[in-house]
Amino acid sequence: MALSSPKCSSSWFALRPSPAHRSRRVAASSPSLSGPHLPRRFFSKWISSQSPRNRRWNVASMHDARTLPVSPAKETDLKKVENGVSSAISVEEYRDLAGLNTRENSTVSITVVGASGDLAKKKIFPALFALYYEDCLPEHFTIFGYARSKMTDAELRSMVSRTLTCRIDKRENCSEKMEQFLGRCFYHSGQYDSEENFAELDKKLKEHESGRLSNRLFYLSIPPNIFMDAVKCASKSASSSNGWTRVIVEKPFGQDSESSAALTQGLKQYLVEDQIFRIDHYLGKELVENLSVLRFSNLVFEPLWSRQYIRNVQLIFSEDFGTEGRGGYFDNYGIIRDIMQNHLLQILALFAMETPVSLDAEDIRNEKVKVLRSMKPLQLEDIVIGQYKSHTKGGITYPAYTDDMTVPRDSRTPTFAAAALFVDNARWDGVPFLMKAGKALHTRRTEIRVQFRHVPGNLYRSFGTDLDRATNELVIRVQPDEAIYLKINNKIPGLGMRLDRSHLNLLYATRYSKEIPDAYERLLLDAIEGERRLFIRSDELEAAWALFTPLLKELEEKSISPELYPYGSRGPVGAHYLAAKYKVQWGDLSSEHYKI
Repeated sequence: MALSSPKCSSSWFALRPSPAHRSRRVAASSPSLSGPHLPRRFFSKWISSQSPRNRRWNVASMHDARTLPVSPAKETDLKKVENGVSSAISVEEYRDLAGLNTRENSTVSITVVGASGDLAKKKIFPALFALYYEDCLPEHFTIFGYARSKMTDAELRSMVSRTLTCRIDKRENCSEKMEQFLGRCFYHSGQYDSEENFAELDKKLKEHESGRLSNRLFYLSIPPNIFMDAVKCASKSASSSNGWTRVIVEKPFGQDSESSAALTQGLKQYLVEDQIFRIDHYLGKELVENLSVLRFSNLVFEPLWSRQYIRNVQLIFSEDFGTEGRGGYFDNYGIIRDIMQNHLLQILALFAMETPVSLDAEDIRNEKVKVLRSMKPLQLEDIVIGQYKSHTKGGITYPAYTDDMTVPRDSRTPTFAAAALFVDNARWDGVPFLMKAGKALHTRRTEIRVQFRHVPGNLYRSFGTDLDRATNELVIRVQPDEAIYLKINNKIPGLGMRLDRSHLNLLYATRYSKEIPDAYERLLLDAIEGERRLFIRSDELEAAWALFTPLLKELEEKSISPELYPYGSRGPVGAHYLAAKYKVQWGDLSSEHYKI
């Protein structure tokens, strides 16, 4: 039996109280709506925190929403409630009186800054179309592409249309939906550092907003060196005057603690923290979002989630291709900054955090920050770096990293890294969290592997059981072929006593017929609705960089050369020695690696 939820909500949205229950609860127990002499600003803040998806409007924006006309009768009733004369009312009733139920009077304008780039074409526009196809976007919305390239509205639509696809399981009216969506897409050419060009964009946005309450979302799909120019100009010349304005910022968020802090400080000159949505698309992946559900809603796992039962945790990211022409970008960052410091570390924080007070964004992010601040900074002896070299296999010669024309021939940038990290708290003391990330490896896969401890006094050790192979292991495969499976020991049918390893598995493609949404769909929807739990807060970012910056500086100052490994191999030998140092075997390299 499935727990149903609204079609366009995040997974936890289904757990909210029903409107009727929420109204009864508010009327019965909320002093904020029944107590006398409460200032108007308190109502706005309380309503924001109690909305079905918390903080759908910024508090400031909710004051702006009050600029819409409110009937004299409603104004009188509203004053009675706020002055404690009238009896307690529900949240929805208050919103109606206050003029805050403005969905029919509001519009969302989404501006993709850097619209001609690969990310916009391959991910952002397709994700927006998927949301439109699923009826997840507001009734009134407009999408603008903004870039330096000269382009007409028709040319943008032609470019975007080549990347749009409909769900495999939903093909009805696909062409019609595409035409409708493309009709909402427009283009404006301008420089990223021109307030005048952004003012022209603002004029076009207002034409499409038609006097409605305007909410604006800017997606910065541009290189980080021009973030600040675009934010400054958008903030000064194209912010909403009567609704919310939000900005999605793509990684990388700096190259170390200093540059990240400078970027954060620069952004906060023009935006408040609640307006900044730092996107890490891995947090929007289905299996990553399911991680907390798996742990906190299943009694069988939560008691085991500690050093008492878990021997080690492995976070593995591997790609079976190299830089292939984008080495110029990659060479400035390397695999540690590109994958470990953000994607894998964010997954680690979600995995290791304590139970949050609630599913509120701030409660979840508070727990993640505690994990990051409890971790020991990485030491040089706890990391192995590598770089892929040329290799011939099956008559095909694969290039070395430095064969890429965009990469310096003497580059020491790592394309592979393995590291051992530790969370220094009561729950995880002494448990190694092993990370491994690399390009040009033997397979493409992202997994979380939880290896449990041996059974004390195992009765079956006399049957020749290899205790290292016989330990239970929980595997959460993030991509591809999303799955969750648990390795258990089992008796092989027959008269003798022979043991075997079996798998209890949940293969998503088999269990669920619905196509899994792309991570960008979930994150864009959350940004539009003001839900921040899957976005990175500034103190999270600061704590994450604090773990890696000393190591990165030491690697660069000492000019440590990466260990070479063949293209298409399992990576440097040093990674095996690192795991062996903590009496661990990489789970994805075993001879019985499970293939579903």
